[in-house]
Amino acid sequence: MNTAFFDLETQHSFDQVGGRRNIRALKLSAAVIYSTADNAFHHYLEADVDQLIADLRSADLVVGFNVERFDYEVLRAYTSDPLNDLPTVDMLEQIYRKLGFRVSLDNLAGATLNASKSADGLQAVRWYQEGRSQEILDYCQQDVEVTRQLYEYGKRNKHLKYRDRNYRIQIVPATW
Repeated sequence: MNTAFFDLETQHSFDQVGGRRNIRALKLSAAVIYSTADNAFHHYLEADVDQLIADLRSADLVVGFNVERFDYEVLRAYTSDPLNDLPTVDMLEQIYRKLGFRVSLDNLAGATLNASKSADGLQAVRWYQEGRSQEILDYCQQDVEVTRQLYEYGKRNKHLKYRDRNYRIQIVPATW
């Protein structure tokens, strides 16, 4: 089975495109897939978007964090393929359904794996504007690796951990 762990970064911030209603206008700066078919990371820039979509299509399962409402929507600017039928585990969507609120990838990584993200999406936008594609790919790859580790932890232990507003560790069921 080929599971594709996936994340992308954008060229612009929400402020630069008139808000969240304009996700497609954010445009792809970089994306990374970790494929279990070859146990390797694959890097994509905007010029590679057709290959990225083909690689997502060839996966038996796509796993990501906020992919259904964000990453796929960014990609829809490049294709007439609606991407709705991709077999997907969107960890954020599943967590939101359990808790009724969103928990950040960084929060989950810290509480569950004792790890943290190396940057954030706004830093990735600044790197794009500075022409620093390798930094974006490195950051995106680290997010994919954290996503993969969280998915595997959740699959193995049937839960993830997060810190609530009072910084107490809480448990959320993982049903993937």
